[in-house]
Amino acid sequence: MNQPFNFDPKKMNEAMEQWQKLWLSGWQPAQKASPPPTPVFDNSAWQNMLNQQTELWQKNLTKMFSMSGHQGVANPFGTFNPLNNTPEAWQQLPFFQNMQKMYEHTCDFVEQQLEKNPAYAKLSADQQDNISFMTRQYLSALHPNNYLMTNPDALQEAYQTQGQSLVKGMQNYLSDLEKGRITMSEEASFVMGENIAATAGKVVLKNELIELIQYTPTAAKVYAKPLLIVPPCVNKYYLMDLGPQKSLVEYYVEQGYNVFLVSWRSAVEETKHFTWDTYVERGVISAINAVASITKQESINALGFCIGGLILSTALCVMKARGEQRVDNLILMTSMADHTEPGDIKYFLSEDVVRMREAKIAQGGIISGLELQATFSALRPDDLIWNYVQNNYLKGKTPSSFDLLYWNNDSVDLPLPMHTFFLRQFYLNNALTKPGSMSVCGVPIDLAHLDMPIYFFSAEADHIVPWLAVYSGLPLYGDAAERRFVLGESGHIAGAINPVSKDRRSYWTGNIEGKTAEQWRASAENHKGSWWKDLNTWLSNRSGNLVAAPRTLGNTSHKAVAEAPGEYVQAKAMNVVKAHLV
Repeated sequence: MNQPFNFDPKKMNEAMEQWQKLWLSGWQPAQKASPPPTPVFDNSAWQNMLNQQTELWQKNLTKMFSMSGHQGVANPFGTFNPLNNTPEAWQQLPFFQNMQKMYEHTCDFVEQQLEKNPAYAKLSADQQDNISFMTRQYLSALHPNNYLMTNPDALQEAYQTQGQSLVKGMQNYLSDLEKGRITMSEEASFVMGENIAATAGKVVLKNELIELIQYTPTAAKVYAKPLLIVPPCVNKYYLMDLGPQKSLVEYYVEQGYNVFLVSWRSAVEETKHFTWDTYVERGVISAINAVASITKQESINALGFCIGGLILSTALCVMKARGEQRVDNLILMTSMADHTEPGDIKYFLSEDVVRMREAKIAQGGIISGLELQATFSALRPDDLIWNYVQNNYLKGKTPSSFDLLYWNNDSVDLPLPMHTFFLRQFYLNNALTKPGSMSVCGVPIDLAHLDMPIYFFSAEADHIVPWLAVYSGLPLYGDAAERRFVLGESGHIAGAINPVSKDRRSYWTGNIEGKTAEQWRASAENHKGSWWKDLNTWLSNRSGNLVAAPRTLGNTSHKAVAEAPGEYVQAKAMNVVKAHLV
């Protein structure tokens, strides 16, 4: 979860209204005076559906009578002993098998009838996408395992614990209700600075927006040209420093780089007016100048992840216009310049909600990170919502300890003006594809002005920043001295954070010149293991000579003020109500 979106209730309500009208009356949009609506489902389809369900129930009743061992009232358990059977035995009970099959038939029926509906065919592509999305949401919610009496595993747990699992489940639910979010990972085992965000370092710059961390070198010599990492501002930075043997920061420190990192502050009352310009000026540009000063280098290397890459790219355009060439080599991880096809997040984008927020820009405001997190969870409801409803609430279990999910739960609040600018300019206007149409810090932005070598990484299964969208944006960096594109396996997070210590998955490389995305993919060379090794090879050749590692961190102008991980990463996101009142 890296891109800062928020749930648009107005747009979702409109989609739900369309969904309901379409199913109930064959509604066709933009026809105020229309003839009586035709049925959504033809009678034969309905009859076939009813016949299938009736046949399933008849088979189910026959099995239950058989299990009972006598004629009379069917017993859903028969001679089955609820206290002395395996989960598999529970799942094989006719009642639960029947519920699962009925659900599968219902899903098939709804999806097929939606596609056949003439009213659906007359909707715009966006309306069709929204209704299909809402249909998937409803069908996902209707799964039998989401309800106690039709979830065999939850019932078995309740029998075996004599109801204590239900008590614990209610406690889990009330706790999450207070937190304002679903708990996805056991949280007590993670301690900031010990097993997450644990790489040693110092905060060498602190202002109202960022803390700049310089990490302690572990080698006697480091590359002369330092590396600045700009993570997403919508999540905590420690995705880049997840823990020992999993940390991107730790890996590049071990390879001999003098690594610096921006830790973004979660929005508070005093920062609720901050804009995209503020994030560029007081965030990235301040960090770049501090890194150059501390290392006594005229220029540095920089890496931006997701929206961090967009803030970094626009900052470099601003600096270039000012005659400041301070970054020699640029790395953009899952960072999308062309938003023509933005992925699943399009279901939550709306002109109306952006206009509503633009009307409030003058007074400022805060967008709760919990609101943004809920939006992303809705994109994968089975994995990120209902999975935890079943495990935490129905079974009364505590989720397992998982650092990536712990991080995913640890959101950051955003200032309303900055967030609104991002939605308007990058998503709705797709301004980066129209050079000069958007200004940042008074500078018209044109990515073609970035003439340094650029390394692009994207993930094959990324649903937040689709790799095809990243690839389509490569021509926007047309004046880059070099453009290297690397595609990794897996999704937005697991694809990017692929530690060399485990060396899992694989990645593809190849020449992009004159090739469509499909042509590039067909001709690209596959490499086993982590793409971090490829970046290390590329970056080491562009980082200058090895010099003695610094004995102290910071300098007289930027003195160390705290140990890493610093203060800002410790803050927790506001609940949605509190954020709206700020």
